[in-house]
Amino acid sequence: MLENQYTRRWMEDLMADCRLCPRNCHVNRLQGETGYCGQNAGIRAARAALHFWEEPCISGENGSGAVFFSGCALGCVYCQNRQISNGSVGEQISEERLAEIFLALQDQKALNINLVTAGHFVPQTVLALQIAKNQGLQIPVVYNSSGYERVETLRMLDGLVDIYLPDLKYVNSDCSEKYSAAPDYPQIAKAAIAEMVRQTGKPGFSGEQMTQGVIVRHLVLPGQVNAARETVRWLYETYREKIYISILNQYTPVPGMGKWPQLNRKVTTEEYDAVVDYAIDIGVEQGFIQEGETAEESFIPAFDLTGLI
Repeated sequence: MLENQYTRRWMEDLMADCRLCPRNCHVNRLQGETGYCGQNAGIRAARAALHFWEEPCISGENGSGAVFFSGCALGCVYCQNRQISNGSVGEQISEERLAEIFLALQDQKALNINLVTAGHFVPQTVLALQIAKNQGLQIPVVYNSSGYERVETLRMLDGLVDIYLPDLKYVNSDCSEKYSAAPDYPQIAKAAIAEMVRQTGKPGFSGEQMTQGVIVRHLVLPGQVNAARETVRWLYETYREKIYISILNQYTPVPGMGKWPQLNRKVTTEEYDAVVDYAIDIGVEQGFIQEGETAEESFIPAFDLTGLI
């Protein structure tokens, strides 16, 4: 039984002057105001179901219990989940209902609870996790993130999250400004990853299932082989065996990319292989790669409110 550290009053105080993410909007979400993420104080989600498209140690054979939250504090121009990141799809639910969903996913034999883009709902999610853990939630909790997170917000999750699954999208501020309107992304994400590693320690496994640790993802973008190499090198030189590195080739061009023609194509096999070969050459052993054709719309789940109502 957890001793409740956080209360609804604590959550409401944070919502009244929101500074959860690096955008520091200072809006009163309790009064219905919305900042960069587009969300008020009510939890909004688009899907809660078993998900089989994560790294093998996260999905396994049973699937990961993924809850996809609506809205996003980053807003990349090439977002693969823009249907929900822009907040146009979603169902509003309470903290109590979210806790019920966590327990239902556990009953469905999910390997873990996978919180997908929950950064702007961290206080509400903390309350829901406290409720669920007090009612028998025992499977690991995964925090699946863009990496654009305030360290102060991540500290609210200390002791509640077992596995962090952040992106490191860029180590170049020019790219982060151009594609995500976030010139501070590299230093913000690097600090966030350091906090994640501090909380979880070295990766731990039960058989082939990850039970604790950090997997950092990097999505290779078209024409950005050198940037991807630089990102992989920084991760490996900084953390070595303390993390796993996942190199993704699933970039899928989305409609409306005319302003960014360089992103209006898939990553070639040669580009992806060049990044993977580089990772192997510099000594990366704890990692994941993708094989075959993954850049398809079918790779994106249906955001149809499954599991929420």
